[in-house]
Amino acid sequence: MKHSALVSAIWTSVVLAGIAMGGATWAAEAGKSQSTASGPAPSAKARILVLTGNEYPGHKWKETAPLIARFLAIDRRLTVEVNSEPQFLAAPELHTFDAIVLNYLNWQSPVPGGKKACENLKSFIAGGKGLVLVHNAVAAFGDQRVMRDGKFIRIDECGWPEVREIFGRAWNPNRLRGHDPNGPFRVEITGAEHPITKGMKSFETTDELYTCLFTDGRPVEVLAKATSKVDSKDYPMVLVNHYGQGRVFLCLLGHDVKALSVEAVQELYRRGTAWAAGLPPVCP
Repeated sequence: MKHSALVSAIWTSVVLAGIAMGGATWAAEAGKSQSTASGPAPSAKARILVLTGNEYPGHKWKETAPLIARFLAIDRRLTVEVNSEPQFLAAPELHTFDAIVLNYLNWQSPVPGGKKACENLKSFIAGGKGLVLVHNAVAAFGDQRVMRDGKFIRIDECGWPEVREIFGRAWNPNRLRGHDPNGPFRVEITGAEHPITKGMKSFETTDELYTCLFTDGRPVEVLAKATSKVDSKDYPMVLVNHYGQGRVFLCLLGHDVKALSVEAVQELYRRGTAWAAGLPPVCP
């Protein structure tokens, strides 16, 4: 298939997916949705892509992706679209967006688009665009393996060691425990002066408290943390990273629709997405 035909097919599927998922493709500036009606007035604008289409089976992307699009679009500066075709990462049209919200994991499958997709996303961020990582997306592009003939076979064609540098932190597959059992815990805001979390208060949520990130790597700024009820240690829940000229917002909250329906969690993602896209996190 020629590239132009592929892109056309991708965007046709996006429109159909948006209809099937209750209108998951959003044009924030249109002002037609009730969920955008009370948002701040537009000033500078940014085009945001929620990229989804594959995940660990316990993460219901068909439910969470349209919800993410809806609450991001409350900030009417953000034009939010959903694409459920991950191979779009390899398309030149990726660079027409200002930030990518990754609600995606190449679960037991190679990265769609392979190294071309990885290099395209890398240049997208390094060139000055933004990346938002939702919950288990911290494991995307990692060491994906499947059991075949009694052996674990590595199937990741990307071989992308730079992902840890880009994300700032990433899922460590060698950790014995990925997260606390799903349950209530308190999220403590630690980045009181960062524009994303300035003015926000600590809050309660019910979610998976991730304990699975690599602890070493490039310097990052932690904006929120939580204390595990299993080992009583503190773990980052929200952090930011800079890669090249781009910005990365990583939030480990958001296991399911319930977790993503917490008002403070939505506010974190909304502010973090605006920041990643180069806008003030709170609309002037």
